[in-house]
Amino acid sequence: MSTENTAKILMGNYAAAHGALAAGCSFYAGYPITPSSEIMEMLAERLPDEGGAFIQMEDEIASISALIGASWTGAKVMTATSGPGLSLMMEGLGYAAMTETPLVLVDVQRAGPATGQATRIGSGDIMQARYGSHGDYFPIALSPWSVQEMYDLTIRAFNLAERYRVPVLLLADEGVGHLRESVMLHRDFELVERLRDASKPPFGSDDPAGVPPMPAFGDGANLMVTGSTHDAWGYRRVDHPDIHAGLVDRLCRKISDHADDIVETESHFLDDAELALVAYGFTGRSAIAAVKELRRQGHKVGLLRLRTLWPFPEAAVAELGGRVKRLVVPELNRGQVAGLVRQFSDADVVALGQTNGEPIEPKTIVEKVLEVLP
Repeated sequence: MSTENTAKILMGNYAAAHGALAAGCSFYAGYPITPSSEIMEMLAERLPDEGGAFIQMEDEIASISALIGASWTGAKVMTATSGPGLSLMMEGLGYAAMTETPLVLVDVQRAGPATGQATRIGSGDIMQARYGSHGDYFPIALSPWSVQEMYDLTIRAFNLAERYRVPVLLLADEGVGHLRESVMLHRDFELVERLRDASKPPFGSDDPAGVPPMPAFGDGANLMVTGSTHDAWGYRRVDHPDIHAGLVDRLCRKISDHADDIVETESHFLDDAELALVAYGFTGRSAIAAVKELRRQGHKVGLLRLRTLWPFPEAAVAELGGRVKRLVVPELNRGQVAGLVRQFSDADVVALGQTNGEPIEPKTIVEKVLEVLP
C-alpha cells in the first residue's frame, strides 16, 4: 500500500475500497449486490496483493458470519451490501454487537422495499441500521456526501470499530457510491489498533461504559465467544438477571456515553438563519445548493449536515431547533430522520420525503422552503 498522498478521480465505491485498504483491512467476505458491487470487485483484485484475503460467500448471512470469525483472529474486516443484503445480515449484526466484534459494513442504499429499484437511489435503511436486529444494542452509522468522504469515513469507520469494539455502518447511497469526482487518497490520519491483552477479561470492564481488550484466538486467552448472555470471561450466564442487565447496559453505554467523541455534524450559513435544513448523504449536496440559492434571494436559510446518523446528533439538533423557527428535512425516504428531528427539536419540523428512485433536486428543496418560510 502506498504511503504517499495521491489525487485521483474515482467512483465513490472505489474510494471506499481504497479507504478500507488504507485503514488496514485484511479480510473481506461478501456477496455481489447492486449498487455496491464495485467495492467487492476492487477488493477482490487488491486484497491478495496487499497480503489480505477475499472470499465471495454464498449469501449475505454467510458474509457477515465470516467477518465475525475473521475479526476474532485479529483481522480488520469489512463487507459491502445494499438494502436486501442488509436485511439478511441483521442477525449477524446483533451477534457482532453482543460479542463486541469490530467490523465495518458499507451499505450503499437503493430504493426499496424488497428488491425495489436495484439501480436507483434511496435512503430507506436509516432506522433498520439502528433497530434492525432485536434487543438493545448500539451500532455506529456514518453518512458520506462525497467521494472524498467515502474514503475518509471508511477509514474513520474502521477506527471507531476498533476503538469501541462495535459494528460500524457506512450508510452511503447509490448517488455517492456511483458519483465520480476528485479525491485525495491522503495518509494524514492515525489508525486505531485494538488492545490485545490476554490477561484481562475480554467481555467486562470496571468502567460501566468501558471497552474491554480483545485478544485474538491464538493469543492464549482461552476465549469463549457466545451470543448468549455471558460474564466478563465469556462464560454463559443465561439465568442471571443482573449479569444480563449489566452486560446490555455496558454495550449501550460504551457508545452513548462517548457520543461527543463519535458524533460529527457540519454547519453552513447557520449564524443568522431563521430557517434551517437538516440533511445527510447525497441529499446534502442538493440541500447546500438550495441554501445558496435561497441566500441569493435574500432568505436567511442555513444547513446542518449530519455526518453521523447513529448515535443521532441529538445535541446539535436540539441546539439548532432552539434558535430557528422552522426545520426542513429533505430525505430519500418517508421521513425517517425527520421523525428524529421532531423528537429532539422544539422548532416546527417539515418533512420533505421522496421515494421515486430519483435524487431530490435543489429546486424541489427551494420550492418547499419558499412554501413554509416563517
